[in-house]
Amino acid sequence: MNPSVQVPRRGSKLASSLGISERIFSTSEDRAMARAIDEGLERVEAGLEREARFADPIADVAGRYLLEAGGKRVRPLLTLLIARLGQGTTDDVLTAAQAIELTHLASLYHDDVMDEADKRRGVPTAQNVWGNSVAILTGDLLFARASQLMAQLGDRALKLQAATFERLVLGQMHETVGPAEGEDEIEHYIQVLADKTGALIAAAARAGISFSGADPTLEQPVVDFGERIGIAFQLVDDVIDLAPTGDDTGKVPGTDLRAGVVTLPLLKLRRLAATDAAAASLLERIELDVVGAPASADALDADSSVLARAELTIAELGEHPVTQETIDEAQRWARWAVEAIEPLPAGSVKKALTKFADTIVERTS
Repeated sequence: MNPSVQVPRRGSKLASSLGISERIFSTSEDRAMARAIDEGLERVEAGLEREARFADPIADVAGRYLLEAGGKRVRPLLTLLIARLGQGTTDDVLTAAQAIELTHLASLYHDDVMDEADKRRGVPTAQNVWGNSVAILTGDLLFARASQLMAQLGDRALKLQAATFERLVLGQMHETVGPAEGEDEIEHYIQVLADKTGALIAAAARAGISFSGADPTLEQPVVDFGERIGIAFQLVDDVIDLAPTGDDTGKVPGTDLRAGVVTLPLLKLRRLAATDAAAASLLERIELDVVGAPASADALDADSSVLARAELTIAELGEHPVTQETIDEAQRWARWAVEAIEPLPAGSVKKALTKFADTIVERTS
């Protein structure tokens, strides 16, 4: 071992992921849980590195590209945490956690093509490196690997994978097509978040029960927790998208707005603009100055006036009351998530899940 490398104390990874001090692990039960989850996350990471490798050289480098760029590993963390309600980190739990994270990773390749995103996790998106076709095919390859892993766990796991994948696709389709005539835009958007983000986090939660031998009556409460916390997670992302330069998201401010991606602050502003002249003016400036605007002055090959106008308009939306309303909405979904796990037994898992929900709405990246 390299003596210059400091090995973190057990529990530090879990504490970091939950955004909490290690002091929360005050009991022997808490500390045992933290050690087990940290060890499990290390095994998941090793499995992901193995499963993202391909014999074909292009597939190999493209398949590992976003994995090596990092990530919070929220989904496997949730699976391992909830598995503590049963037998803990069994081999089946590890396999399911890896499959679900690979599914999430695959969806990012597709999402970035759909959204025409420039960066992901602080690096150029795959389609900017290899083109749209390779990016889409790489996502397909990772979906295939995830399905192979789930197949090892039997029919129940395959049904979970298929149902989750169906919801991911439907969520993306509904986001692309938009609400039907007469459908409420905000309700439609929340359903898109439930399908695109909530469904996969809910699957991670379900896997923690199903493959650890936990009490089946606890499955629905943690599934509800996962879906609701997924919605809260994405609503916070909508707010983070408006954060000033200098945060550690790897994204420039207004990435979604520039790409024409709908977010809750924008939807709320549209609704307000029908009766509020100031909101209507801001909405018009977003459509004129922000949508389609480049992320850097270099892309203009000219002066930075267009970029400056876009940044000012994005900052104005970030400070507008509709953005605070979005934060409030995220907090409501996080609160409903915590209410869902009321049937869980008191103890380390329930405490950590509650803190996890708090952390989701407090994060800045």
